[in-house]
Amino acid sequence: MVKVVEDPIYSKDQPPPSIKIMSHFHLKNVPNFSIVTLQVSFPPGGASPPHRHAGASVSGIVTKGSGYNKMNDGPTHLLTEQETWYEAPGCHHKISANASQTEAFVLLATMVVETKVIDEGGYAALVEIDEEYKDMKIPM
Repeated sequence: MVKVVEDPIYSKDQPPPSIKIMSHFHLKNVPNFSIVTLQVSFPPGGASPPHRHAGASVSGIVTKGSGYNKMNDGPTHLLTEQETWYEAPGCHHKISANASQTEAFVLLATMVVETKVIDEGGYAALVEIDEEYKDMKIPM
């Protein structure tokens, strides 16, 4: 069961997650769209800056550890292994952070996105970091 918690504060000093592309397929039944799965690994104490996902629909599942997740103006949830969530296109992912200072937090995120987003901007275009944090980079 998802637990609601107090909002953690994001700091540019927190180590960023690393992202590995696990799969990318063009959808035959939905022309001009792709489905992409990313493995996102947060080191202990790690967090990503606030961001959006290029108009994608996103479904996620925690595969290891636990982390904080806040979308739009909703509450911050503590997600643990095997818990899932959904982000609608345009969703503002305000908090995405490891809840542990000693253990890794790993998730799989599957995105359905217009193929042109990746064709024009590469995989990095899937994570649109908020303007105030544009200097932050998430390794892909």
